[in-house]
Amino acid sequence: MMQNRLLTPRHIVRVVIVFVILTVVTQLWYYGPPQSLASFGAPAGSHPIDHLIHEAKKTQKELLAKRTHDLRSTADAYRKRRGRHPPPGFDQWFEYAKAHDAVIVEDFFDQIYHDLTPFWGLPAKQTRQHAKQLPFTISIRNKEMQNFTNDKNWMSIWHGMVAEIKDFLPDMDMPMNVMDEPRLIAPWEDINKYVETSQKSRNIVPTQQVIKQLSPLDVDNDDLGPLKLDFINNGAYWDTARVACAPDSPSRSVKAAEDFTGPPPYCTDETSQQCRPDASIWLSYKGYVSNWTAVKDPCLQPELRETHGSFVQPLSQSTTRSLIPLFGGSKLPMNNDILIPPAMYWAKESLYATGDTHGAGWEQKQSRVAWRGGATGGKHREDNFSRFQRLRFIALMNGTQVRQALQASDKPETPSFKLQPYQKYLGTAGQHMDLGAWLDSIADVGFTDLLCSIKHEDKEDHSCPYLDPYFQLVKGIPLEKMYDFKYLPDIDGNSFSGRYLTFLRSASLPIKATVYSEWHDSRLVPWAHFVPMHNSFVDIYGILKYFIGNAKTKADGKLVTENGHDKEAKELALAGQDWANKVLRSEDMLIYVMRLLMEFARICDDKRENLGFVGDLE
Repeated sequence: MMQNRLLTPRHIVRVVIVFVILTVVTQLWYYGPPQSLASFGAPAGSHPIDHLIHEAKKTQKELLAKRTHDLRSTADAYRKRRGRHPPPGFDQWFEYAKAHDAVIVEDFFDQIYHDLTPFWGLPAKQTRQHAKQLPFTISIRNKEMQNFTNDKNWMSIWHGMVAEIKDFLPDMDMPMNVMDEPRLIAPWEDINKYVETSQKSRNIVPTQQVIKQLSPLDVDNDDLGPLKLDFINNGAYWDTARVACAPDSPSRSVKAAEDFTGPPPYCTDETSQQCRPDASIWLSYKGYVSNWTAVKDPCLQPELRETHGSFVQPLSQSTTRSLIPLFGGSKLPMNNDILIPPAMYWAKESLYATGDTHGAGWEQKQSRVAWRGGATGGKHREDNFSRFQRLRFIALMNGTQVRQALQASDKPETPSFKLQPYQKYLGTAGQHMDLGAWLDSIADVGFTDLLCSIKHEDKEDHSCPYLDPYFQLVKGIPLEKMYDFKYLPDIDGNSFSGRYLTFLRSASLPIKATVYSEWHDSRLVPWAHFVPMHNSFVDIYGILKYFIGNAKTKADGKLVTENGHDKEAKELALAGQDWANKVLRSEDMLIYVMRLLMEFARICDDKRENLGFVGDLE
């Protein structure tokens, strides 16, 4: 088990942005040229990404082999994976899915059971009463949607989504989280106890003992006032969150950082890997993400406490340690919110949707990287901005800033970083490459709004006194125009990024870094449908070098790229688009929500242990 120690805070007096770039750029300089892949079944001399793509295709094939096509095999797959009979109404759910040409693989619904399993450890009455008492609730009675008074944020869109399937659903109350950030963090010990209770109730009940109809919802007759809960509204969010990590996990005992000046800490002792921002590189294969689930998990990566805005200083915080039914669009792996498709994914017209517009064909796209957005991610200030993921990413992709950082490194060692030859970092020891010029030629990235905590007294724009020396605002690019670029990085904002789905549906290639979970995670295979990226971005140059190629200056002084893998990029982008059009459609969202709410209704029923569908067995 990897141990972690806290560093003594250091005050960095030199230009912070230079150190930020150097810290992250040099992290991969410790990893030498790729070794032979012969032992992994890949051709000798091939790139690690070749191996990862090869393995991802195998994973995708194995996933599709589990597809079911009729009610009997689908119900059987459910019982084998869930240890219970399907919920009442399962036959209607299946017919709806088949009528809408759904790809049915039981694994696709794993997130539902991850989210709902702890509620089997609570009394059914408690859960259904809490659902009635919470604000911002979507309710169904007698197949009719009930009016709601708190039309905040995305409520009306979620209400419309559930209304599409109301005829298939029983009476229920569905409390919604209208904040960007998730709200629930129960201690690991509590959740573990609830899950153990749930496991004891898992049973394939004899057919003759199965109850096929849900009980009438009785909460409307209860004299219930508003639910009184304690919420944590301040303090270090990392300390709030880490109690949800297992006792033996790397992050559980690591306290929140207090000093966020300068770049993320970096050990001067070469033999120690314990406090490096890339300490979780063990989740990778030769420097590239191989365990996507683990690389998103803060419980396995204490370094995220001071490298991701959600833990440095979230935009807002209102967290309870109580396990209550609360539905939302995204969450951290340690949160206990119940995931549904985000409202911006369902909205037909929004900043995050482009309809059927996917840009030009692959050959007509620019072989470059495009990113636009605001400097979101939390409340950045002058003394912590270097720790925010979007600010760090844009700095790393800016050729001018990278050149300045490299030129400023007149000493090979400082208390904050150790600079090693760039050729070793790229694994191309025999070839010189001007990193700054390369980035200038391949990257079109920048902020349209710095979202500053301190405004200029004499300006009414989106600039920022403490960021202006390092970041220049750029003109926005309409979302549909971004599809004219082949490579689209997607970085967390205040929570998940709402552009991810439309990127997947495009014919461009998404490069994704996140710590957030979404409803569709079990449906997507990294390196088969998108390119996964580490949250430290230590792999971004290697990823782009693999796909776009090296930089080379011709005799006429023109910079060109060569030795890229455009064919592999095209195949991956089009495979992701094709898959998204099969399993991430609006119809698939409804199929997911219908299954989720049928399961939730059963959990809220006092007779839940005997409730089920057995029509295929009779």
